[in-house]
Amino acid sequence: MKLHLENLVLVAGHAVYVAPDFARPEADESWWLQDFQRGEPPFYLEHIRHGVELAARDEKALLIFSGGQTRQEAGPRSEAQSYWLLAEHFKWFGYEAVQPRAGTEEFARDSLENVLFGLCRFREIAGRWPARLTVVSWAFKAARFALHRAAVRWPAERFEFVGVNNPPALSGAEVGESNAREQFLRDPYGTHAPLMVKREARNPFRRQPPYALTCPEVAPLLNHPGPAQFSAPLPWA
Repeated sequence: MKLHLENLVLVAGHAVYVAPDFARPEADESWWLQDFQRGEPPFYLEHIRHGVELAARDEKALLIFSGGQTRQEAGPRSEAQSYWLLAEHFKWFGYEAVQPRAGTEEFARDSLENVLFGLCRFREIAGRWPARLTVVSWAFKAARFALHRAAVRWPAERFEFVGVNNPPALSGAEVGESNAREQFLRDPYGTHAPLMVKREARNPFRRQPPYALTCPEVAPLLNHPGPAQFSAPLPWA
């Protein structure tokens, strides 16, 4: 059955699920977490559920979970596959019709790549660029994703950010977020230190994204070093 897909619902991943089963998906021990992520897994499950619900409301939406194989200690499992498997475990939270319209993007190493690679993954699956982009993530990251939208010149009127919740240690997260936002203001495409250093550390298995080949119309953007705004034509501008 060929699906007519027009809109993208993108859920940004934050961690890799490592448990051998789904007995305790809300437990810290079921995930590979950094110290500051302790206590966050129930919130990730809410991100997954919310993405499924948004896709369920729009029969023309493709749901994409985005996030690469970011941790050596977790093995070659991706954040995106973790989220997809959890949605499957929870039987798509009562919206099983979403399953044929759900996929993964398994190369993103940061939030900008979540957006840009997510758009490319939609193009690979649907054969076209989306009409609308909805991003699901932490509420405190709204300003950062607005920067990414502007960097890739996605039209503001076709963009929605859905902040589902915030982590338990919000004050500390906001300090880190302020630093990350400042780094993206100076380096919108993340191609210089310290953002590029972070990307390299989040690619322990040396994966190479295919999107410059599968989406050649945006290859110049994918390879743009910045920090100047990318100004060449884009298929969605």
